[in-house]
Amino acid sequence: MNILMLLTPKSEVAYIKDSYTVRQALEKMEYHRYSSIPIINSAGEYVGTITEGDLLWGIKNKVGFEGWKRLEECSVMDIPRHSDKKAIGIGSRVEDLFDTAMEQNFVPVTDDANTFIGIVTRRKIMEYIIKSEAGENEKK
Repeated sequence: MNILMLLTPKSEVAYIKDSYTVRQALEKMEYHRYSSIPIINSAGEYVGTITEGDLLWGIKNKVGFEGWKRLEECSVMDIPRHSDKKAIGIGSRVEDLFDTAMEQNFVPVTDDANTFIGIVTRRKIMEYIIKSEAGENEKK
């Protein structure tokens, strides 16, 4: 089975652009209630993932808590990221997702040109495994 069966397409995924400010990133994450969000560049390529923790420590170290207004001038790309979520290619197999999903709550998916096309959530992977155990995936 190809991972496309589990993919949540880019059109249904909240993400931020690398040109966003820290304030914009915080607002988008708050609106969607995400603790981490993919970052896409102007070419549509996946460049990384930023977390609430990355933003918190970046705010503390870059502008200080007293400089909240300065967040409108600070780019998300100025914030050091503890670790990026590993992306996988569109041609990957479902089994290739397992190791990656063990370490992160979603897996960014890119095409052959590294263009971000969506994510596979840990929940979708777990649903697939449960259905496989029940033999439901074999019927499709």
